[in-house]
Amino acid sequence: MGKPRRFETRAVHSGEHRAGAKEGRDGIFYPISTPIYASTTFSHPNIETTDRVLGGEEQGYSYARYDNPTVRAFEEALVSLESPETGAGIRAFAFASGMAATHAALAAAELTGGSTVLAAEQLYGSTSTLLVQVFGASGVETRFVDAYDLGAVEKKVAALEPRAVVVESISNPLLRVADIPEISKITRAAGAALIVDNTFGTPYLQRPLELGADIVVHSATKYISGHGDLTAGVVAAGAPYAAAVEQLRKLVGGVLGPFEAWLAHRGLKTLPLRMGRQCENAREIASSLAAHQKVAKVNHPSLRAHPDHETAGRVLSDTGGLVSFELAAEGRDAAFAFLNALELCVKAPSLGDIYTLAIHPATSSHRELSPSRRKRLGVGENLVRLSVGIEHAEDVISDLQQALERL
Repeated sequence: MGKPRRFETRAVHSGEHRAGAKEGRDGIFYPISTPIYASTTFSHPNIETTDRVLGGEEQGYSYARYDNPTVRAFEEALVSLESPETGAGIRAFAFASGMAATHAALAAAELTGGSTVLAAEQLYGSTSTLLVQVFGASGVETRFVDAYDLGAVEKKVAALEPRAVVVESISNPLLRVADIPEISKITRAAGAALIVDNTFGTPYLQRPLELGADIVVHSATKYISGHGDLTAGVVAAGAPYAAAVEQLRKLVGGVLGPFEAWLAHRGLKTLPLRMGRQCENAREIASSLAAHQKVAKVNHPSLRAHPDHETAGRVLSDTGGLVSFELAAEGRDAAFAFLNALELCVKAPSLGDIYTLAIHPATSSHRELSPSRRKRLGVGENLVRLSVGIEHAEDVISDLQQALERL
C-alpha cells in the first residue's frame, strides 16, 4: 500500500468499476467511466447463484430497487470521501431526493411512538415539517434547541433523553456553524443518535462521521452533483444504522435511478475544484456586501463578526459557498425589488450550482414556517441568500452592486 490518496484524487477515481474487462466484437476493453446500467433486473449463470444473491449470502445484483452497479459506483465514491480514515463499516446509500434521504435517516434511528427527537431550531423548513407532521403523526415528539448553545443542548439531552439529535453542519440561511465534535460528545454519552445534514458542508468542508456523528445526510441535488441537473440524496452511516437504511430503501423504494447516479458521480469528481472556487468567491462577495451602505448585515463564517467564526476555523476546512444578507431597506418589497434587478445572478430556490443563485428564504426554504417562527429564527422579509457559483467574483459583485443601487 502506498500513501493514502488525497481528497482531490479520491474524488476523481473512487467508485469506478474498472477491474473487469468487457469483451465485444472490437476486442477486450475497459470502460474508464462506470456505464449507466439501465436494467431493472439482473440474471446470473444459474438459479443457485440467484438464490444466494437474493438471500444476501453472495454479493451481486438482482433487482434495481435493491441495488444497481451505477448507483453503487456513486455510493462507493461517497464512502471514500466521507470517511477515508474510518471507512471500515461505513456505507452510503443514494436516494431519489434529499428529503427521501432525510426521512430514511430519521426512520433508521428507530423513532417510534413515545420517542423524542431533539432538533436544531435553525433547521431546513421541510425537515422541521417532516419531523412535526409525519413523524409527529406516529407519536414521535420533536423538541427544538439552539444547537449553537452547547449548554442548552446538554441540558435538553439530559432532560429529554432523545432517541436522536438532528443538526445541520452549516445552517440555512444564516450559516451558523455547529460544533459537531462537542455535540457528538453529548449525544454519545446519552446514547442518542446524532444525525447531521451536511448538505452545505459536503465532505470537502467537513466529514461529520469522523467528528463523532452517527448518520450523515446530503441533498446531493446541491453541491455534490453541482450542476443543477438532477435531484438526489445520500445517507452515509456505519453500524447499526447502515443496515436499517438499506432495508428501508429496499422496502420504501426511494432509490436513485442509474442515470441520475451517473450524473451525480460525474459531478462529484469536480467537487474540490468547484467548492474551492465557490468558497473563495463567497469570501470576496461577503466582504464587498459588508462594506455596502445599503446592506445592514452579512452572514458568512469568514467574517469576524459572524458568531461562529472561531468554530468554523476548527470544524470546517474552508468557509463555505453561501452568503446571506439583510438589506438596509425593510420588508419583502425591497427584497423582491433587489432580486428582480439582478441581471447575472439566477433567481432560483436551490443552491450548490455552478452559477450564482439568489433567493428570498422567507418565501422559499422557510415558506412552510409561521411568520412568528421565521422572525424568531432571524429569517426576516429583507433577508436574501446567495449560493455563490464559479463565475468571476468581480462580475457577481458588479451585478449585486447595480441591483443594490436601484433600491
